[in-house]
Amino acid sequence: MPRSIPFARVLTLFVVLGMLLAACGSAPTQPGGASNATAGPGGTAPTAASGNAAASALDTLVYDADFSDQISLDPALVYEFGGIEVVGQTYETLVSFDPGGDGSLKPVLAKTWDVKDTGDTWTVTFNLDERAKFASGRPVTADDVIYSWSRAIALNKSPAFLFTSIAQLKPENMKAVNPQTVEVKLPKSASPQAFLSILTFSVASVLDKQEVEKNAGSDQGSAWLSDHSAGSAPYVLERWERNAQVTLNVNPNYWGKAPAIKRVIMRNVTELANLQSAIETGDADIVKDLGSEQAKALEGNADVQLVKADTTLLVYVGMNAKSPPLDKPEVREAIRYAVNYDEIINNLLGGNAKPAQELIPAGLLGHTGETPFKQDIAKAKDLITKSGVAAGTEIEMVVPAGPAPGGVEWATIAAKIQSDVAQIGLKINIKQIQQSELLNIYRAQKGQMVMINWGPDFPDPDGNVTPFTDYDAKTIAWRNGWEAPDIAALSKQAALEQDTAKRIALYKQITERVLHEGPYLILYQPIRTFGLRKNVKGFLYTPADTPQSSFWLISKS
Repeated sequence: MPRSIPFARVLTLFVVLGMLLAACGSAPTQPGGASNATAGPGGTAPTAASGNAAASALDTLVYDADFSDQISLDPALVYEFGGIEVVGQTYETLVSFDPGGDGSLKPVLAKTWDVKDTGDTWTVTFNLDERAKFASGRPVTADDVIYSWSRAIALNKSPAFLFTSIAQLKPENMKAVNPQTVEVKLPKSASPQAFLSILTFSVASVLDKQEVEKNAGSDQGSAWLSDHSAGSAPYVLERWERNAQVTLNVNPNYWGKAPAIKRVIMRNVTELANLQSAIETGDADIVKDLGSEQAKALEGNADVQLVKADTTLLVYVGMNAKSPPLDKPEVREAIRYAVNYDEIINNLLGGNAKPAQELIPAGLLGHTGETPFKQDIAKAKDLITKSGVAAGTEIEMVVPAGPAPGGVEWATIAAKIQSDVAQIGLKINIKQIQQSELLNIYRAQKGQMVMINWGPDFPDPDGNVTPFTDYDAKTIAWRNGWEAPDIAALSKQAALEQDTAKRIALYKQITERVLHEGPYLILYQPIRTFGLRKNVKGFLYTPADTPQSSFWLISKS
């Protein structure tokens, strides 16, 4: 979820959050926050012609990227980058990060909040902004907040663990004191700082209770919410054309400053050549994740701006620890030593990435910068021999279609890994599928090896450490069938530790163990390259925010 949050900025954030025993607020300065629509056959870009004829070229934004991971647009379900990007334009949370700001929390639907130590619990009180209203015109109330969060917990889909496991939030511990006041009680085993950070993420979006309930069926409105929105943000969902594009229109009842962009067309484009062509010709206003070759070809083009940005993403391969031969730690370690990381970063990606092998990315507290694995075929072969696994053993690796972050095809990286691992006697069979299908396989623990990327849900090391280490959180560790209760216990201890030096020491211990015991082949931390037409103004990429790019801040001249 592009500028990585600098180490100092993260420390500042935690200092600020630690001081939230006092009210925080002031009127919102920017209400609203935070799949590769394969174009048609052959990856041709979808047309931008469909939609509201009232929107002119000057107030329409065409944004091309790989959105092939989109599965749902329901805030309680969405846990994919493409879906989160849409939800962040159509829903608001109580608090958020200021796009391009210093990493401190800003008010959105809550104009002030307060955290108090009340003995056995933390009591967090939010005072809602009385001006806030939904696209329906109804006011945003405390009842809507409690309904939205309780619904996410009850549905218990991929992002729910943020509420249930990390914040330890329970519906019975939330109440509407009055229409403008929400009170939440958290156990002392949960961190109020982490809770406030989680509230910036899409799962904490506030939905119009009346609107959803009148359209809810047995799925509590999930199907309806993939084709309609019920939020208070600057945009509303007009339609989602699966695997093609999402169209957003300006919210006519938006309670903040009216956006200059009245219509947004988010097109699913998976071919790097098509991204380059779209920005060159002006068919798109912004394209995301250009490759190094495409960026080089665009250098010197007076009509195009190139914007490079750091990310907090990790591109990695998950290895199912319950699936032979990957159930043997020696085999997983051998694979880590078989890969030539330098060739991936410098040759395939053209330097469009940073070395990264640990579960905490650069830019977050606790990142060590350790890269212990260099290609060592002899050492890898020795590990395979010790494991007792026969030469020629086959392993299936599921890989997304389209470009990986950093601007090279997923299949190209997969072929490199396949070639490297073949040198130690293991045969990797590559299966390439749409990201949405891949995620369904991965989340069902059915992938043997899965190549994918991950970004923290909130700008804290626990946004990565719990998913990667805690099997019971039902996220990354669970998907890879890896249970390490003692490491998960260390992760919980680190999340609650208030002393920064002790917290860093705990994360170093966790990092060293996961590097060698975990089921992960972490490849790199990508640098993202955007192409913008020269008339696009106000573009910001904030990886910690939901969404990462705030369309309501953009204008065209």
